Amino acid sequence: MSDNSLSIRKVSDLANPTRFLALAKAVLPWMAGLTVLAFAIGLYFSFSSAGDYQQGETVRIMYVHVPAAWLAMMCYCVMAASALGTLVWRHPLADVSAKAAAPLGAAFTFLALVTGSLWGKPMWGTWWVWDARLTSFFVLFLMYLGLIAFSRAMDDPSRAARVSAVLILVGFVNIPIIKFSVEWWNTLHQPASVIRMGGSAIDGEFLTPLLVMAAAFSLLFFTLHIMAMRNEIWRRRVSAMRRKAARSAASVYQGKLGTVFPEKTNETKDPKGAGSIV
Repeated sequence: MSDNSLSIRKVSDLANPTRFLALAKAVLPWMAGLTVLAFAIGLYFSFSSAGDYQQGETVRIMYVHVPAAWLAMMCYCVMAASALGTLVWRHPLADVSAKAAAPLGAAFTFLALVTGSLWGKPMWGTWWVWDARLTSFFVLFLMYLGLIAFSRAMDDPSRAARVSAVLILVGFVNIPIIKFSVEWWNTLHQPASVIRMGGSAIDGEFLTPLLVMAAAFSLLFFTLHIMAMRNEIWRRRVSAMRRKAARSAASVYQGKLGTVFPEKTNETKDPKGAGSIV
């Protein structure tokens, strides 16, 4: 067997929920430890760096706001990939991944909106403006809430997974709108300054804590995402066991009911022993 086929088989083995739970049990302690370490380093750099000559100490809000905004969009990209896995490859854990990521995406989006408002008040003189970047980001928050509500409203899990996957893919059009809104329209929000043509426009003293905090937020997301997927698998197993127990109890009850109240029949036997229906 070739190395490529072995790699594909190892990846496909993760589609088995039992194997995924075993993997999650092994990696979660390490990921949690790395997350705490990354946040400790990131917060140290964030508070030890000097303030900006224009923004002052307010610049430290960016060390939380920018990573939260990045993770809000990355989380939706993870959901879109999971939606493709549900519709195209019928991956057993794809819907679990999408459902587990939605609350995390909503939390990161909410955090980005709040910290952005805290930064915008002293810098822009207002808590909120309805420009293209902020409005599209607020729409992303509403999309997360709608997907969460929809997945919990439907009783049929398989149908809910398919419809949610379609809605996720349709809503993905908002991600490039968020990304390029500052270039397509004249907005109050500043354009990209970290990842852009010609290199970053941020000084290294501010870029280092920003990237470390971005790594910490990324580790936090993947740690919480794996934990949420594990909990969702357990929840579905418990629900399946309850449905199975309910069906078994119903069949036993019907059997006992049939014993206590046997069905009446109109069948009688003639004197010669031949059955006849009267």
